Amino acid sequence: MPETGEKQASVVERVIDGIISSIISGEFQPGDQLPTEPELSRRYNAGRNSVREAVKQLQAYGVVYIRRADGTYVCDSYDQKMLDPMLYNIILHKNDWQDFVTLRAVMDIGTLHLALTLPDVEVCVPELERLVEEMTTEMEGPAPSKERVMELDTRFHALIAQTTHNPQIASVTEYITRLTIPSRLETVERVLEGGLSDIRHFVELHRQMVALIADRQAGRIVEVVKNHYIYWENDIMPGDDPAAKEVPG
Repeated sequence: MPETGEKQASVVERVIDGIISSIISGEFQPGDQLPTEPELSRRYNAGRNSVREAVKQLQAYGVVYIRRADGTYVCDSYDQKMLDPMLYNIILHKNDWQDFVTLRAVMDIGTLHLALTLPDVEVCVPELERLVEEMTTEMEGPAPSKERVMELDTRFHALIAQTTHNPQIASVTEYITRLTIPSRLETVERVLEGGLSDIRHFVELHRQMVALIADRQAGRIVEVVKNHYIYWENDIMPGDDPAAKEVPG
């Protein structure tokens, strides 16, 4: 009997989970050809339509690719699409803003801890200092652009992630950055409207992070990241409960 509706959806998910689990366990290695459609059907006790749909979704995620008249293979190189399901999951749950802020804090804290264990982390300091100076010049100029400030801020945090030499950290940081664009634009606009005092404080928070890296102040990481989040305290997303918004510790 053909699978339909909710039943097929659950079977498709089971096939996807099974294939991904086999990749994680090492049964299917990057570059390996997957078993044929009939073999996958038997392995997962699923109809061929469900297997076909599961493979189609994994292909859309960048996990597998299909060679026509040959077969389906596990991707052996990184594809940005692999992170799309995580991105969509965060978007769907964006009303849980405190969870999202905590996720970003955990990423920032963990990234800095890892960076400070590396022997060459100070190499990035001159470029970070240059970005902060550009940010200062832009923000204190006669007609500051919030888009330009955000671009510099994005490059600042991306560079810190890149110092870990870990492409997964850099990619996840990029996704989180993309999701925070509306909030960060509002933050920068509010700082610019606040005048010179707010602008200098905003810049100083970035200088603190540079100093932390330059002097390898691992003991100050949580404090500096917490300070860095102070301007998110008032960034209420639609549907958020303001009482639940706090800067993560």
